[in-house]
Amino acid sequence: MERFIRSDQYHYIKNQARNLLNGHMTTNDAAVTQALKSLTNERVLHLFSDLSPQQEQIIAQASDIKDETDAILYFSRLKQYVIPFPKVTESDIQRLFPKVKKLKIPSIPKDEWTELSYLGWNDPGASRKYMITTIDGKLIGLYGHYKPLQQKSICSICHEHEKVGMFTSTVRGQANEETVSRGNYICHDSKKCNENIQSRQHLVSFVKRMKNGQKGPSL
Repeated sequence: MERFIRSDQYHYIKNQARNLLNGHMTTNDAAVTQALKSLTNERVLHLFSDLSPQQEQIIAQASDIKDETDAILYFSRLKQYVIPFPKVTESDIQRLFPKVKKLKIPSIPKDEWTELSYLGWNDPGASRKYMITTIDGKLIGLYGHYKPLQQKSICSICHEHEKVGMFTSTVRGQANEETVSRGNYICHDSKKCNENIQSRQHLVSFVKRMKNGQKGPSL
């Protein structure tokens, strides 16, 4: 069977399954656990609009989790059906960041590609952060000035309370000569951010907002 689950959907299903597992661990009330199972099943199936009977059976197994062993085994099986992030080549990077010379993305273990909604890495020496994601089936590159903060805040991409920094990009204004700086807080640790993403909506909105008419810094 072909892979049919996006990374954000995978993390959402894991989160719902974890909530169910916590319910099993904190209550012995059969009515409560049954209600949690039904809610889990409804939520995970609602992610998909057109599942085959076999695919539906795989997703629905999230509501059968009762202990940590069940969870580990289920997540391992589920991961086999997650669509991995597209492999990014050196030529892809050159095309996405034409002003960047000899920029290479960090080495990412093979098993982690299935948990990525975007590639992100920091360049502390240049005070910049780089991102690559897909929108409408196309690879999109984004980079801008990045300044880490000392305190935690809400990330604009994953919407979780994490260690963040201010990401700022420069975009064209309404007049050709006018430039406008746009910025927002995003996770410092892109791997952790990806693990937190349970919907691509905020990621896509962030990239489109920052990418619109972007003028990259001279490199």
